[in-house]
Amino acid sequence: MARMPLNDLAAFAAVARTRSFTAAAAELRVSPSALSHAMRGLEERLGVRLLARSTRSVAPTEAGMSLLDRLGPALAEIDTGLAELAAFRDEPEGIVRITTFHWIAQTFLARRLPAFLAAHPGITVQVTVDDKLQDIVANGFDAGLRFGEDVEKDMIAVRVGPPLRHLVVATPDYWARHGRPTQPRDLREHPCVAYHQLSSGGIAPWDFEKDGRELRQRVEGPLICNSSDLALALVRQGGCVSLHMEEDVAADLRTGRLEAVLEDWTPPFDGVHLYHPSRRQSPPALRALIDFLKE
Repeated sequence: MARMPLNDLAAFAAVARTRSFTAAAAELRVSPSALSHAMRGLEERLGVRLLARSTRSVAPTEAGMSLLDRLGPALAEIDTGLAELAAFRDEPEGIVRITTFHWIAQTFLARRLPAFLAAHPGITVQVTVDDKLQDIVANGFDAGLRFGEDVEKDMIAVRVGPPLRHLVVATPDYWARHGRPTQPRDLREHPCVAYHQLSSGGIAPWDFEKDGRELRQRVEGPLICNSSDLALALVRQGGCVSLHMEEDVAADLRTGRLEAVLEDWTPPFDGVHLYHPSRRQSPPALRALIDFLKE
């Protein structure tokens, strides 16, 4: 069989990974119609259907998934090889593709990434925000940012942030009217904001730990959401209890607008880690990002 053009194979991988001609076209900087035409040409040359199309969606067929499983690591190796050429330049260049979830993007990256990009004009950082844990190898990412406890064991993980902590909070007036819980199970008597996990579709329990004992407490209340800002807006009105990252409520705690309880049940946990596949050498652009975030 004649060799297929590498650009067409990379384009197929982008379509199969994003499941969207529009998103893949934007990533590849071509028009959706040109990309669709290229994919039909690739399928004709291979003699097999790679993509199942409808008026609203596109998804890889079984044959397409088989090809994508092979292409993902191979294309990643090619990208790494090309990126390593940057080591011969004075400044690192290239694209670093990162996956993370909303809280890290809105806080950790929002504070640090602008300075990194200003210091490295030759580097482009592509950030995909998704609460689901992504397979960074199969989906073409160079690295991910997660809490240390969520990083898979076969990844190289570098801690790039301080320890973090969750706090159970409500207004002083709420605690005065309803009483302060002294242990997690007391939360069953309070209306709480529950967190909706997009990855599983379920409601996340609140995790606690004290003297080596771990406990997961399920809560119920008037609001189920996956937005910290929305949860805080309700809690600040004095009608319920919520669980938040300490730094998100630091100003409220300083001013006395909110008060924390069960602090002996909420010790610090591993902070933000950048993780990437085990490779002999990280691409220079990725290494520059790691070194910057560690500082």
